[in-house]
Amino acid sequence: MSTRTSRRTVTFLQPFTLLNVDGEQPAGNYTVETDEELLQGVSFPAYRRVQTLLYLHAEPGRLGMTRTVVVDTEALDAALSRDATGATTPGTPLTMDGKLFVPGQPIKR
Repeated sequence: MSTRTSRRTVTFLQPFTLLNVDGEQPAGNYTVETDEELLQGVSFPAYRRVQTLLYLHAEPGRLGMTRTVVVDTEALDAALSRDATGATTPGTPLTMDGKLFVPGQPIKR
């Protein structure tokens, strides 16, 4: 089975948490690798995501010791969306001028 790996860098502007990743991770740039395998038996090239890896920063006091964890792509995308809107954890209500703010909804004044 043929596989391909894509690599991208994501940026978190504030500390974040992810399901199945121990502890809060610091803000910064992170490398994400996605492995996909070629689907057999279709008339055009199509790939299925096999796994997504996130390379975590070294823990304080442990220079050069990075960790790689398997993450759910949708959970990673949700964490990036929360980061972009200023929320730090799932379900954190956002406020603007003391009023509840829902991304994509008009702001009621």
